[in-house]
Amino acid sequence: MSADPATEAARRRTFAIISHPDAGKTTLTETLLLAGGAIHLAGAVAARGQARRTKSDWMKIERERGISVSSSVMMFEHDGRVFNLLDTPGHEDFSEDTYRTLTAADSAIMVLDAAKGIEPQTLKLFEVCRLRDIPITTFINKMDREAQDPFALLDEIHSKLAMDTAPMYWPAASGQRFAGMLDLTTDEFVPFKRLEAGEEGFASHGRQKRGDPNFLQGVGDDVRAELMETAELARDGLPKFDLQSFREGHLTPVYFGSALRRFGVLELLAGIGAHAPAPAAQRAIVKGVDSEIQPGDERVTGFVFKIQANMDPKHRDRVGFFRVVSGRFKRGMTLKSAIGKSLNVHNPMMFMAQEREIADEAFPGDVIGIPSHGGLRVGDSLSENGDVSFKGIPNFAPEILKRVRVKDPLKQKHLRKALESLGEEGVTQVFKPITGGDLVVGAVGQLQFEVLDERMKAEYGLEVMFEASPYQAARWISADSRSDLDAFIDKSKMQMAEDVDGSPVFLGKSDWEIGYVLDKNPKIRFSASKERL
Repeated sequence: MSADPATEAARRRTFAIISHPDAGKTTLTETLLLAGGAIHLAGAVAARGQARRTKSDWMKIERERGISVSSSVMMFEHDGRVFNLLDTPGHEDFSEDTYRTLTAADSAIMVLDAAKGIEPQTLKLFEVCRLRDIPITTFINKMDREAQDPFALLDEIHSKLAMDTAPMYWPAASGQRFAGMLDLTTDEFVPFKRLEAGEEGFASHGRQKRGDPNFLQGVGDDVRAELMETAELARDGLPKFDLQSFREGHLTPVYFGSALRRFGVLELLAGIGAHAPAPAAQRAIVKGVDSEIQPGDERVTGFVFKIQANMDPKHRDRVGFFRVVSGRFKRGMTLKSAIGKSLNVHNPMMFMAQEREIADEAFPGDVIGIPSHGGLRVGDSLSENGDVSFKGIPNFAPEILKRVRVKDPLKQKHLRKALESLGEEGVTQVFKPITGGDLVVGAVGQLQFEVLDERMKAEYGLEVMFEASPYQAARWISADSRSDLDAFIDKSKMQMAEDVDGSPVFLGKSDWEIGYVLDKNPKIRFSASKERL
C-alpha cells in the first residue's frame, strides 16, 4: 500500500445511501458489506426475533422498529479500492443527521422500491443531496417482486428530480418472471438465479455474450422478446451515461436488482468504483483566508461530522466521527482544533458497524472514530497546526419545541448534563432560557423525542417528561454591532435562550411573530440555520 495521500485518496470512494423507509437500504448495506468480504453471513435482516439485528443498526429502538435512526460508518475493500459506506437514517425525522453525514460523503446511492418509485422521504433526502451537489447513483431494488414499468420509473425520476437517467443495465421482466438483466454497455446478459434459503454467494452466475449459444439460455420466449424490444428502446431513447454530467449532478446512472436476493449489487459496486468521485478538495478558512485543501496535501486535516455517545453502554464512551480531508493520519498523532485545543489520538478506530478495530493509519476519504470525553463537538475542524476551519456543517432550526423535565427533581443537574451531551451529538437541540426555567428541546420530528426518551432511560437512568412549550420557532440572531445585539437581547430576554455553544437564540411563539419581530428590528439578523465552525 502506498503511503502517498494523493495515491491513496484516488483509491477511495466515500458514499452515503439514502432511501425512503422500507425501500431496502439496510439490506443493500449488508449485501455490499458481504460483497466486500466485510461480513460473512447475509440475511440477518430477514431473520426473526432477536436475530433481526443488522450489522448497521445498533440502537435498541432501531432493532425493535427495524428502522435506522443513527448514521453508521462501514469500511471495506473490493477490487483494489477502499469503500467508506456512510449509512444514513432512513426516517424523515432525522434529516439533519443525514445532512451532516452527507457533508462527509463524496457521492450517494439512492435506493428506490421498484413497485413504489419515488416516495416522499426519497424526495426530501434528494433535496438534501442537491444542497451539496452530490452525484447520485440510483439502485432500483426488489425487481424479484412485481414492479412498475422501468420506463415509468425512469420517467418519474426525470420529472420529479429534474435529472437525466442513464440505465446501465436493463431488466428482463420482474416478479416471478424476472430473469436477469442486459448490460447496455457490453451487450452481455446477467442471468438471475433465485437463491434457496441458506444458500450463500450471489444470485448472478456468469455473463452470457450475445452471439454465444448460451445467450439468454433458459429465458422464456415472451420475456426474451420483451427484453430485446425494450432494451433497444432504452438504448436509443434514453440518455447515454456521461461522466461529467453525473459528477455535476445532472444525470444519474441507474442499476436494477434485488438486494435481498443479492442480485445486481456487484454490478452497482463496480459502477461506484468506476464512476463515483474520489475525495476532492474541500473549502476551508486557513489562517483567516478562504482556501481549498487538496487531498494530496501533506499535513493532516479533517472535520468531525458526528458525535456518538455510549455506543458501548458498559463504558461511557464518546466517539467523534472524523472525515480525513488531507494527509496521512497516523495513530498517536496530536491534532489541534481551530480554537487551539490539542487532542492526542492514541486509539483511533476503524468501523465495521458494531465491530471496531484500532486504526494505525488513515487517508483522505476515510472516516475514523476518535474517542473523547466531551472534548469534541459536531463541526470541529482538526489539523496538525490548528489553523484550519472547514465550512458547511450547519445546524437547522428545529420544527418542534418542547419543555423537558425530569421526574425526580433531585436529578435536575444530571438532566442538564445528559441533554447537553446529546445536544453536542446533534441528536436534538437544547436551548437554555437566559431567565432560567425548564430547558427547551428542539427536534425536526416526533421520533427524535422518542429516541431521546429511550436514550435518557437506557444510558443515563433518567425518567423524563416532555411538555408543550409556548414556543413554535427558534432562530439564531446576530448583528453587525454588539451594542445593537445586546440591546435586543435585553429587551426580549423573556424569549431569549442560548444553544449548546452559547450562541443567542430567539424563541418565537409562531412563525408570524418571528416575521413581526424581524420587521420591527431591522438591525438584527434572524437565521434558520447556523454554520458550525
